[in-house]
Amino acid sequence: MKTTYRAMQVSQPGVLELVQRVTPTPGAGEVLIAVEACGMCGADAGAIEGDERGTQLPRVPGHEVVGRIAAIGAGTPACWKVGQRVGVGRLGGHCYACEQCHRGQFQLCMDQPAMGSTRDGGYAEMMLARSTGLVSIPDELDAEHAAPLLCAGIATFNALKKSGAQAGDLVAILGIGGLGHLAVQYARKMGYRVVAIGRRAELAVDAPALGAHRHIDSSQEDATAVLQAMGGAQVILSTITDSAATSMLLAGLAPQGRLVVVGVDKQALTIAPGALVGGERLVQGTITGTPHEAGKTLDFSILADIRPLVETMPLAQANEAYRKMRSGQVRYRMVLTMQS
Repeated sequence: MKTTYRAMQVSQPGVLELVQRVTPTPGAGEVLIAVEACGMCGADAGAIEGDERGTQLPRVPGHEVVGRIAAIGAGTPACWKVGQRVGVGRLGGHCYACEQCHRGQFQLCMDQPAMGSTRDGGYAEMMLARSTGLVSIPDELDAEHAAPLLCAGIATFNALKKSGAQAGDLVAILGIGGLGHLAVQYARKMGYRVVAIGRRAELAVDAPALGAHRHIDSSQEDATAVLQAMGGAQVILSTITDSAATSMLLAGLAPQGRLVVVGVDKQALTIAPGALVGGERLVQGTITGTPHEAGKTLDFSILADIRPLVETMPLAQANEAYRKMRSGQVRYRMVLTMQS
């Protein structure tokens, strides 16, 4: 094992700096991962731009991490072996000690690091992780395609599973980007009638190819009116960070329909209580999920032949990759690879 490794760290807000770090030794219950690929997520911007509370600099961003176990700390369960392919998502491993863990709600653990924000993440050749945050990566998935499934994938897959939608229901996906392009694929394979709502010109071709039965260009059409004309959506899954646009679409829900939010904006949703009460509609938020749920996401993605559409860049070009991701020009997920 090398004594040093390369990492792209945030030393000051807005700047990713290539540095050499000393290879660490995993502590109790930890593993050291030799990273092969790390997806770039819009949520990385909080740590990179210095906007996220609890982030202390210097910090290595990244929370869609796939690699192999290089070393194992004391007390790590025997199921994890050196050389094993593993991944880590946004939730960096539950504590087993808090009230939520006692309830079995590990995704809501109160003492869980956020990878890339409160703990160094995967924009690096090596990364430490709690063993409770690990998921095994199947051989059928290469690292570049598995990595985005550990955040964008599980976030949308779990949201649809928890939405209460039944096969044949009308499900609308708001925002066809890094998350939304996976949500459309999952929704189609789950048997829903899928409407994709977005503004990008290429979606006229991409949305049907991904599995949408209907594409609404919200810059040209009134998405709410279209959904109402179709009888209303049983579920609207919002993947965008635009609370105003999300709020406006609530009227497109059918009675007892559900607005499910996975895109986090700093602004509040604006919802008239009458729209909820009169139609018994619901608003729900969902977090990514546990390693067990990540495993289910990976398994379903293999079973249903669902893959993220990715662009790759080497670690040293992380600044360029980040700028492209933030510009909205990536189709549809950027992934850093650890090639020299």
